Amino acid sequence: MVRPPAPASEPAALLALARRSPDAAREALAGRDVRAQAALVCETPLALRADLIELLPAPERVIPALPDAELCFTAKAMGLADAGLVLRYATLAQLRTAIDLDAWQGLAPDRGALADWLAAIAEASDEKLFEALRGLDRELVVLWLRDAATVLLRPEGDFWDPPDGAMTLEGQFFLVARRDDDDLELVMRCLRVVFEADYGLYFQLVQGAIAESDADCEEFALRWRTARLADLGFPSWEEAMRVYGHVRAEERGRVPAEETVLAAHGANLPAVADSLPAAFDDRHAVFRAAARLGADERRLFFQRFVALANHVAVAAGLPLGDPGSIPAAIERAAATASLGLEYVAHESGLAHTDLLRRVTLERLHRVGASLAAERGRT
Repeated sequence: MVRPPAPASEPAALLALARRSPDAAREALAGRDVRAQAALVCETPLALRADLIELLPAPERVIPALPDAELCFTAKAMGLADAGLVLRYATLAQLRTAIDLDAWQGLAPDRGALADWLAAIAEASDEKLFEALRGLDRELVVLWLRDAATVLLRPEGDFWDPPDGAMTLEGQFFLVARRDDDDLELVMRCLRVVFEADYGLYFQLVQGAIAESDADCEEFALRWRTARLADLGFPSWEEAMRVYGHVRAEERGRVPAEETVLAAHGANLPAVADSLPAAFDDRHAVFRAAARLGADERRLFFQRFVALANHVAVAAGLPLGDPGSIPAAIERAAATASLGLEYVAHESGLAHTDLLRRVTLERLHRVGASLAAERGRT
């Protein structure tokens, strides 16, 4: 059977129009409100977003309207060195989220990735750099500063020569690069913009680099980051690991009697697609079963499945700033939950769709993970 060609998406149609007439494409975009333009950016494949953003009539209005995580993915797809336009108009919340997602490795800050983000923000403007440095967790900035340089306080008295290569802004605190190939240009620029705008913050950073321990700074930075990621739907690592909790063999086929898992409670449901998005294809049993749910049940299913995928992403240590991590987590969660769903259906004799109404996705995933672990040992 020959399938008809799929209709061109709106972003593809706009970009095709731009190749023929950039002015016509800009006019077409200008006819949409800011929210619609931001939605269009999010619908555009990451590799093509820079082309669409260049067509925006007022990027300073649209970029702040992007979801925080999408700002991170967009900037990375453009290449941080070339993302100045996006970062110039980004909000502090967007920048903080980008760094929360991309400047960590597991439970520890990634000093090199943080430096890359600060360098990219510095390319936008000194004002944006100061906004970011003032808004980031102080402990995180101190960790980066300590990693790049040894900070020395001039001792009292007249007879002290700073080490060779030491740099200072005010003759009191001196910085010496920890690595021979580091010229401290970015560090000194960051400290200069802070020194000129907020001496109190400057003093906290350089004094913190002298007196505070890495362990304490990492503990507090992780605490603040964990709280913010929870607001985005990403649990702590300890909570995320619950979806891999072992279910004993005799308990795996048990099904609760009440049909409450996907019951709506009368509240307005967030806007979530009723149909299966591209990432939620019918290769997996959980998605085939979800396609037969009612509209409200389907919305609740997708909300809870995305929450499950976020748990899997955190538990697996996937890099949250990588746009490919969430699709990878969706694939892992779907495969494992489907394994659990098929097992429980076989043991209980109930249809897959009925089970989605009666068994939580977390439990289905735990059953699947328990089966997979046992099969891996045989």
